[in-house]
Amino acid sequence: MKLGQLLEGIDSINSSGDFREEVTTVCYSADQCREDSLFVAIPGLKYDGHDFISEAIARGAKYIVHEKDIRFSPPVKGIKVAGSRRALGILARNYFGNPSAQLVLIAVIGTNGKTTITYLLESILRAAGFNCGVLGTVNYRFNNKTYPAPNTTPESYELQRILREMADDGVTHVLAEVSSHAIDLKRVDDCDFDLGIFTNLTRDHLDYHGTMENYFQAKKRFFSEVLPQSRKSHHSKMVINNDDQWGRIILHDSPLPALAYGIESNCDIKADDYELSLSGITARLNISGEIFSVSSGLIGKFNLYNILAALGAASILRIPQALMKSGIENLSCVPGRLESVKSNSGFHVFVDYAHTDDALRRVLQNLAALKKKRIITVFGCGGNRDRGKRPLMGEAAVSYSDLTIVTSDNPRQEDPAAIIREIEAGIDQKKIRKIEIDQPEVMNNAHSYTVIPDREKAIRAAIKIASADDIVLIAGKGHEDYQIMGTKKMPFDDRLVAASALKMKG
Repeated sequence: MKLGQLLEGIDSINSSGDFREEVTTVCYSADQCREDSLFVAIPGLKYDGHDFISEAIARGAKYIVHEKDIRFSPPVKGIKVAGSRRALGILARNYFGNPSAQLVLIAVIGTNGKTTITYLLESILRAAGFNCGVLGTVNYRFNNKTYPAPNTTPESYELQRILREMADDGVTHVLAEVSSHAIDLKRVDDCDFDLGIFTNLTRDHLDYHGTMENYFQAKKRFFSEVLPQSRKSHHSKMVINNDDQWGRIILHDSPLPALAYGIESNCDIKADDYELSLSGITARLNISGEIFSVSSGLIGKFNLYNILAALGAASILRIPQALMKSGIENLSCVPGRLESVKSNSGFHVFVDYAHTDDALRRVLQNLAALKKKRIITVFGCGGNRDRGKRPLMGEAAVSYSDLTIVTSDNPRQEDPAAIIREIEAGIDQKKIRKIEIDQPEVMNNAHSYTVIPDREKAIRAAIKIASADDIVLIAGKGHEDYQIMGTKKMPFDDRLVAASALKMKG
């Protein structure tokens, strides 16, 4: 591609020369460069791409997009810009031919519920005969091809590349979980979105954003800046949770037309009546005055919210009501989201991704309303992440569990024992007794907790203790099939460990 074509839309501070020259490829990692590449030097969270310019040139890069004051000697051409990260998105869009223009692109934004909503919408769109692609926390997938997801939302270059592959492979609709990091780092600024869904906002990622207000502003930026600049037009571009205080702010402040959904408030999309059980949800739903009933294998009130969000988006896309119903009822579970592990022991075992205090509280509140006997919860907190939520998760867990087993999550480069101590700081020791796992009180309904740092041992202990009509919740990692110890990723899957423990129990 000609250099001039690649640079279209970029306001360069300083560049000159022949823009008819041919560029072979665009790179932002020096080791990917080859002869006549264009290298984008991005200041990252851990490393600065400007430190790797020499390596990029040694590998053949001829064009360098940079934001620091650097002089280059011919034949290398420097192109100075105000922000090289922002420039990467424009370069990627140009390089891959603006693939989002050829797709129906839907963003799902919020702290909780994003993954489930993408699965619901994927099922609805498939029922309607569309070819769906998904970019999310669990994986990236389209046309029976599945790829691991290193980030919930890919870097702008990878995002444009994957969208191009999807468009070329016949995908019609793409559902993208868009993270606050991706919005803040401008990974999605150069995509033309058809609509955006806002689920809710609760504490998470404060290690990155610092405050809840900063976290919210990152989410809100999608609806106030990214979505309005899309060149696509629909009657409504937003589907917003009106029961969430942050959602109401977006509804109030955004200039875009929107559909509001909720259960507690009067909305465009709402549940007039519903029943929740450990078998799922049955509900009578109201979509802008049109009434229909639906059954779902998903569990809990929060999943009813997810269903309403998916229906809001489907209605904007003019999906017939019968196909909405089919899509919802065709989806039996979502990986790692209150996913049931088959048990013949007379009790229920669920694995859930809840890794914030609000998510854990919501899951446990829903299970507490449905329990017959005890709730036994196994959970931990990730290392090198927001430390402030650890005591909050400890408090949430013991508030709704009869027995809580505090364990490790992904400790990363922190001491697991130190993480556990910070979780314990949120547990009121005067009200919740700390016991040893082999004490007789464990078999009773005592409101207590224990510590088992080894996650596999903790899961096995919970299942060994459980008896008929109990509920065992294994929280924090959900669909993940690894555990990060230090800098190493070790194979580990809560679902497989639980299944093995259930088999041994008989």
